[in-house]
Amino acid sequence: MNPVKDASFQDSSFLTRSRLAPNPGPMSLDGTNSYVIAAPDSSGVVVVDPGPLDETHLAALAASGTVELVLITHRHKDHTEASARFHELTGAPVRAADPAHCHGGEPLRGDEVIKAAGVEIHVLATPGHTSDSVSFHLPDDGTDGSVLTGDTILGRGTTVLDYPDGRLGDYFASLDTLEGLGPATLLPAHGPVLPAVDAVCREYRAHREMRLDQIREALARLGAEAQVQAVTDAVYPDVDPSVRWAAETSVAAQLDYLRS
Repeated sequence: MNPVKDASFQDSSFLTRSRLAPNPGPMSLDGTNSYVIAAPDSSGVVVVDPGPLDETHLAALAASGTVELVLITHRHKDHTEASARFHELTGAPVRAADPAHCHGGEPLRGDEVIKAAGVEIHVLATPGHTSDSVSFHLPDDGTDGSVLTGDTILGRGTTVLDYPDGRLGDYFASLDTLEGLGPATLLPAHGPVLPAVDAVCREYRAHREMRLDQIREALARLGAEAQVQAVTDAVYPDVDPSVRWAAETSVAAQLDYLRS
């Protein structure tokens, strides 16, 4: 299939384009960024995170080239809901770390190197947001390479740790892994592209450390065994009710980290 020029795609890096899925919300920001990876001279493409079950969105992704492979960053519905349908549309294998989200393909393995659509893709295990979160490093994408981070790092704001599946200790280790890529272009699943993943990792770590200090202070006032709801009230007093659950989940993850 010859790629179709489509103005709904944005050039996100030398080797990638992205299309914003129509699923904006408090947690998905403007929507899920579905990425198309391909070398400039390749008619084949790799699609990352086909996103929600929206036929217009999927048709555009399918028309972007001959889909050789579909990759999933993690299990959440706004990334995986359309996976089975997109497999039907394209015949391309869908691969994820979690076998439940694979369709016609094998589960992804950390440190695996995939060669498809003329591009070398390095699979990095980056748990913390979820236990199955992976990132995709493209070392040949521009001067410093690029990395598709899923929800491990966002283009705006900070990510939620989906505790108890996501753990803060794992997340800190994943930030170390991503920081080790240096100033690679950061291609997030939500929000805008950012220029240097190592700098963002340092910002994220500083933010988490600040929150941990706030929780330590809250525990000093409320007592060492204070429950999640009370600590959330103390640390996030003005949180919008629509994302209260996310604040409580983050607090639970941080309490688990401090008490482990």
